[in-house]
Amino acid sequence: MPVESPHPVPGANGLFALDPNVAHLNHGSYGAVPLPVQRVQARLRAEQEQDPDGFFADLPDRIAQARARIATALGGRPDRLALLTNVTEGIAVALGSIPLAEGDEILVTDHGYGVVNQAAERRAVECGARVRTVRLSLHTPDLDAVREQVLAAVGERTKVAILDLVTSPTAREIADERLLADLTERGVTTVVDAAHAPGMLPVDLGQAAGGADFWVGNLHKWAFAPRAGAVLAVRGAWRSRVRPLTLSWEHDRGFPARVEWRGTADYTPWLAAPAGFSLLEQLGTERIRDHNATLAAYGQQELVERTGLRALPAMPGLAMRAVRLPPGVAESEHAAKALMVQVRRKLNTRIAVRPWAGGGALRISAQIYNRAEEYQKLAAGLGELLMR
Repeated sequence: MPVESPHPVPGANGLFALDPNVAHLNHGSYGAVPLPVQRVQARLRAEQEQDPDGFFADLPDRIAQARARIATALGGRPDRLALLTNVTEGIAVALGSIPLAEGDEILVTDHGYGVVNQAAERRAVECGARVRTVRLSLHTPDLDAVREQVLAAVGERTKVAILDLVTSPTAREIADERLLADLTERGVTTVVDAAHAPGMLPVDLGQAAGGADFWVGNLHKWAFAPRAGAVLAVRGAWRSRVRPLTLSWEHDRGFPARVEWRGTADYTPWLAAPAGFSLLEQLGTERIRDHNATLAAYGQQELVERTGLRALPAMPGLAMRAVRLPPGVAESEHAAKALMVQVRRKLNTRIAVRPWAGGGALRISAQIYNRAEEYQKLAAGLGELLMR
């Protein structure tokens, strides 16, 4: 059944400072901060400069208040969450907190975020462990098949599994609750990269960390928060074992303070993050999610129909979709970046392209500032670029 482009979200017009001459179809990479949230952060920065000593003296309590508001929005408890800068940092904290011995295995997939998989490799080298990469088909739509492939790779020495809730390059689900439960039953510590979950998907961290031992989600992508902000949820006894990346004067206070405090850093993104959730609620969180998911599906449909590219499977409700590029296109990091630059220069459009053997993956995003004609223009122009 054809997908019709959705009606604009009431109140969305004029909320962003984006260049109107560029089609910003890559919200999933860096997000875009709404003007009301920018103003909240600007006031916080001005307050900080008026009295730096007083601002930093009050920060622990203010961070705790912000964390409590964020925890409410994500269905978690504030004493089981910590605020960080981004998912990459959260993964590093998790990997540094999990004891590994020589011969142990860290399980990842080839759909994982590149830097996250590199962090697993570095941690493995440090302790004599090894990384086992599960290779998943780009076109397998069956989540049960993905689950079976991951579980089949679990061995006696598998200690950790790092899995995406929604993959960055291919916009598909991997770490569902059933898979996480199966891994836990096998004694595997689970780390979930949920970079795209807050704001885009319903999140209920509840008593467990979203079913994982460590669950990390960015706030500056879909939750309208300033860059950079993220949430690390930690389950059970792991909270007392969490090792921060740097020591601080808050270290003796335990989790989450020991993870959050890093001296004279910029904490205003965290303090302004609740304003992002408030704006989501004001506009209608479900309305925004429905709009964005429908518009992303419409954009993917345009790309498939106008270019003949193949749609990659997508989890329902995602505000991101991907298509497979032809063989020989964007098969290396250099070629993927070159295509993104070409699309920007020729079509005034921002997209994400990830390299893949046999043809890269082109990902589009949808946010309330996007319009149907932007995807139409991309689809029409992309076909011409690929034929050259």
